[in-house]
Amino acid sequence: MMQKILIVEDDKKLRDELEIFLNNNGYYACSLKNFNNTIKDILQINPDLMLLDINLPQIDGNCICKEIRKKSTLPIIIITSRDNERDELLIMNYGADNYVTKPFNLQILLAKISALLRRTNIESGQDLIRTKKFVLNISKSVIEKDNKKVELTKNELRILRYLIEHKDRIVSRDEIMDYLWDSNSFVDDNTLTVNITRLRNKLAELNLKELVETKRGQGYIFRGEVE
Repeated sequence: MMQKILIVEDDKKLRDELEIFLNNNGYYACSLKNFNNTIKDILQINPDLMLLDINLPQIDGNCICKEIRKKSTLPIIIITSRDNERDELLIMNYGADNYVTKPFNLQILLAKISALLRRTNIESGQDLIRTKKFVLNISKSVIEKDNKKVELTKNELRILRYLIEHKDRIVSRDEIMDYLWDSNSFVDDNTLTVNITRLRNKLAELNLKELVETKRGQGYIFRGEVE
């Protein structure tokens, strides 16, 4: 079955070009053509991946991304004309998985789509990771311990999962950024620091903060035991 890609873009010329290109490259592409009920429409269409323009009429793309993240783990690639570090950081912190800056190379976009869908398919194959001290519920994006639950953002979940899967080995910051966003060349280093800090704070709520250890100048290591 072809994977469905939803294009949320108000530029008709670009929207049509993307539809044709993606349909010619093995995907089923569809588009929103009005933006009166954008969030509701996105959830109803339920695509496998969304290409989302930041600058839309009536509603900001960052707002859409933030609201969708409250209800769905839908893979999101942002299309933007903004190219400063502040906007890059905002885009990632609102829950986007990757982004491209206009004007962009269609082949590079195709590679980003393929890599993100491949990673998403791999991650969806496992629902629970059990450790000696807690359970990581991947489908619900929740840490569970002693009948207590703490919700994680998508990036916090991915960071913790990656560290668990590479337990007892130092994982560099570059490795984590590559895993999160496919390439660390466009990610402000502060983005990862913010996510690590938030993850540690949430682990601390369950008395688990010591499980993620910093190795100065090297990266991070997970010190828990996996069942």
